[in-house]
Amino acid sequence: MIRLGLLGGLLLALTLGALSLHVPGARTIPVLETKNAFVAILGVSAAVYLVAVALVQRRPAGRRAIWLVLLIAAALRLPLLVSTPFLSTDIFRYVWDGRVQVAGINPYRYIPDEPELAPLRDTAIFPHINRAEWAPTIYPPAAQAIFAAVGFVWSSVTGVKAAMVGFEILAVGCLLRLLAAAGLPRERVLIYAWNPLPVWAFAGNGHIDAAAAALVAAALLLRVRRRDGWAGVALGLAIATKFLPAVVAPVLWRARAGWWAAAACIGTVVALYAAYSSAGWLVFGDLGSYGPEEGYDSGAGFWLLAGIARLAALPDVAGTVYKAVAVVALASLGAWYAFVRRPDDPVSLCAAAGVMMAAATCAISPHYPWYFAWLAVPCVLAPAPAVVWLSASPILMYLDTFGDRFILPSVIYVPAILLALSGLRRRVPALRPIEGNT
Repeated sequence: MIRLGLLGGLLLALTLGALSLHVPGARTIPVLETKNAFVAILGVSAAVYLVAVALVQRRPAGRRAIWLVLLIAAALRLPLLVSTPFLSTDIFRYVWDGRVQVAGINPYRYIPDEPELAPLRDTAIFPHINRAEWAPTIYPPAAQAIFAAVGFVWSSVTGVKAAMVGFEILAVGCLLRLLAAAGLPRERVLIYAWNPLPVWAFAGNGHIDAAAAALVAAALLLRVRRRDGWAGVALGLAIATKFLPAVVAPVLWRARAGWWAAAACIGTVVALYAAYSSAGWLVFGDLGSYGPEEGYDSGAGFWLLAGIARLAALPDVAGTVYKAVAVVALASLGAWYAFVRRPDDPVSLCAAAGVMMAAATCAISPHYPWYFAWLAVPCVLAPAPAVVWLSASPILMYLDTFGDRFILPSVIYVPAILLALSGLRRRVPALRPIEGNT
C-alpha cells in the first residue's frame, strides 16, 4: 500500500506540474516548447500509471487500499475540474447545444451562426464554438439530452465538466460491483480511475465520451446480473451518445435473452431519435461531412493507409476497400463472441468487450486522444496489455496529429500490435510432434 501511495502521489504531482504550464484562462497552449513539455509530463504520467497497473495486479494491497485509490482519483480530477479547458473546444458546443434546447429550439435545426440563434450568443461560449459558421451539431440524441439537462441545471463549462465527472463516478461504481462479482480486489479500479487520459479528457475537457464509457460499464454490469433488457437500454443510451459502443453489442448477446437486449437497445435508440425528429433528416447533424473531414473517404485518415501512402499513391477506392474489410472483420469477430465464444462471467465478458472496443477504435484510428479513453473500462477486470496500452498512451496525441496521421500514431499502434501478438502467442500452445512421426 505504501508503494501504491507513492505512485498516486507522483501522479498527482505530475498532474499539477502539467497544469502549471497552462496560462490560467487561456484556451490553448500557444508556445510550442511549452506544449511539448506539457505532453512530455503527460507521457511520464502514463508511464507511472502503467507501473501502478502492474503493481495492483501482482498482490492485494489491503482492504483500506480502495480508499487511497478513490482519494487519489478525486485529487487528480479536482484541479482540472475547476480549470479552463485548453486541449479541446468541443465543450463549448456542448454548452451551446444545451442552451439552444433550454430556449425550446431543436439543436439539429440551425447551425450556431444562423440569425435565428442570435439572441443566444454571448462572449463566453459562442466565440469558442468550433465550426460555428458552417457545421450543425454532430452529437447524437442521448448526448443532446445530457447537454439539455446540464443546460437546465448549470449552463456552463464547469457544469458540463462536473456532469462528466458524475458519469465517471457512475463508471467507477459499476466497475466496483463488477470486481466484487468476479471476486477481484477492489483497488483494481485504479486501472480506470488513475488513467491520465480519462482524467485529462473528462475532468479537464469535459468530453461526452465519459457518458458513453459509464453507460458501457453499466451495460456490462447489467449483463452480468442477467438484466438483459436493461443492459440493452444502457447500451442503446451509449450508442446514442457516441455511436462507437455499438461494437459491444455482440458481447452482451445471450441465448434467447439476447433478443430482449437487442430489442431494448434498438428501441432506445429509435425513441431518442424520435424525440428530436421535428428536425427531419437534419437530426443526423454533421455526420455527412465527418468522413471527408477526417480523411476517411480518401483513406488518408486511417493509420494503416496513411503509412502505405508514404510509399505509393493510394488508389481512389482505397478508403472504400479499407472500410469494407474493417466492417467484415469486426462483424466476424462479433459473431464469434455472440455465437461461438459466448463470454458469460465478468472477466471474460470484459475481456471480450475490451477486444471489440480496441479493434473498432484502432480500425477508425482517430487522431483525437479522448476517443481511446473508454478502453480503460474493461481493463479493470481484464487488463490485456495491448488494451491497457491503448487506453493510456494516446495521451501523446495531444502533440497534435492533424498534419501527421502515421509517424506519431505509430508510437501508439505499433507497440499495441506487438503486445497483442505476444498475447496470442501465449494463448496458443506450441505444436508438439506426435510420437512415432519424428
